[in-house]
Amino acid sequence: MNSAHDDAPRPVRLGTWPTPLEPLPRLAEALGLGAEDLWIKRDDLTGLGGGGNKIRKLEWLCGAALAEGATHLVTTGAPQSNHARLTAAAGARLGLETVVVLAGTPSAPVRGNLTLDALFGTTVVWAGDIEGPALTAAAEEVASRLRADGAVPAVIPFGGSSALGARGYADCGRELLAQAPDLDTVVVALGSGGTMAGLVHALGAERVLGVHCGAVPDPAGTVAGLLSALSGSPIPPDALRLRTDQVGDGYGALTGPVTAALKRTARTEGIVLDPVYTGRAMAGLFAAVEDGGIVRGRRTVLLHTGGLPGLFGHAAALEAGAAELTARSRTL
Repeated sequence: MNSAHDDAPRPVRLGTWPTPLEPLPRLAEALGLGAEDLWIKRDDLTGLGGGGNKIRKLEWLCGAALAEGATHLVTTGAPQSNHARLTAAAGARLGLETVVVLAGTPSAPVRGNLTLDALFGTTVVWAGDIEGPALTAAAEEVASRLRADGAVPAVIPFGGSSALGARGYADCGRELLAQAPDLDTVVVALGSGGTMAGLVHALGAERVLGVHCGAVPDPAGTVAGLLSALSGSPIPPDALRLRTDQVGDGYGALTGPVTAALKRTARTEGIVLDPVYTGRAMAGLFAAVEDGGIVRGRRTVLLHTGGLPGLFGHAAALEAGAAELTARSRTL
């Protein structure tokens, strides 16, 4: 597919490519699939700042920022935002100041991604109990203040998700197809939408299963809009493969199926997922096996989008882990 933005600035190299594609034979057999049916694309191993999928998007977005002469990167997110953490890391790599505008208010203890935000030297602006357009407006206000002080800020969109940022996952889709030409389905967490949009642009809607994580109110419309901007052609939302059954009580809530997916993946393959994104994606994959959407004899790939630092900032996951450790502990 051709992009509608072939005159876009070129990306800047931030990650380590290609990321590995690894088999999950023990987990596959535990699910009733063949040992060669289930694989994992390790975009948690992208290299910079603790790794994760946002690096592919930030290569394009930071390339544009540098082309515009930016001195600062400004972006938004939730308190445990993986995107904010990796924007801070990208800024450190490129010599740019970073400001992350986060929903909510400061709380103690500081842990998870926030600890890394501090390590990378970013400035955190707490915006209060707002989200969506209001949070975007808060970032624009911060950028305006920086401009008034003589800086040149580049505002990076929520989750790095724009037509330009999604190019990073069109690149990933082509990389994955070179590694697995017989790919049937890639399962991906749907957060801000750009990762899924880029994959669909490269692979086609029939080969990409998105699992909604509760980060946006209209997941299908969000992905379709990004796809349309990326390709230059309208994409109907109902053309997408999308599961919305793993959100539970909301974006930050830890659900039973996600807890089960975290444990089963860790205990069969030694791979750690996070409770907000990749845990939901794997829970959606399990559900798709159960209802026949994913079948034996065809290659399925889970895209591991990273997020490990967020596990250590997720109170419910930490409490569940502490309770299980207590139950499994013994003394001499």
